[in-house]
Amino acid sequence: MSNTLKINEIYKSIQGESTHMGRPCIFVRLTYCNLRCTYCDTEYAFYEGKDQSIDTIMEKIKSMNCNLVEVTGGEPLFQPKCIELLNRLVDENFEVMLETGGSLSISDVPKSVIKIVDFKCPTSGMMKKNLWSIVDDIQPHDEVKFVIGNREDFDWACEQINKYSLAEKCTLLFSPVFGEIEPKEIVDWIIDENVPVRFQIQSHKYIWAPEKKGV
Repeated sequence: MSNTLKINEIYKSIQGESTHMGRPCIFVRLTYCNLRCTYCDTEYAFYEGKDQSIDTIMEKIKSMNCNLVEVTGGEPLFQPKCIELLNRLVDENFEVMLETGGSLSISDVPKSVIKIVDFKCPTSGMMKKNLWSIVDDIQPHDEVKFVIGNREDFDWACEQINKYSLAEKCTLLFSPVFGEIEPKEIVDWIIDENVPVRFQIQSHKYIWAPEKKGV
């Protein structure tokens, strides 16, 4: 059907990352991803899911009594009808976030949507998939995230921040690869190098078990 999306899960929790961390949020996780990051924590979203109409998705969202909605994946933009869902959410006055992996254009995403663009560092194995033309479509309310696994990732991310003047465009986030690097290491590097970023951890993984779904 033309107005359907393959949905992995829809659930209500708190926002675990970004500058909106801690806020109640409805998550709509779409199936499929065009990337295979070495540290991926949502491999179950690569293929698992059921086709649902956008009307059905909207009904579920409305039943959860929360105005903040994040569309995520997988890679949500891999499904073209994701844009239609985003437009519906905006039209019905939800505050909308989109988590995307930095490899697909965001030019058709509604301007009011808060885009969290996760450009891939070297340890992800997906660095060559980054689509840097995305930078031209980033707005001040958007956020760019770098997931850091070691010093090479940190230095590389700093280079990209300077190369594309990212600090002048939006909030920048540095997040550790969960379980692979001590958060304190990244914090020390940020302080030593005076990098204009916001450090974050995936707070939901500290509240619930890292492998738990629907949180």
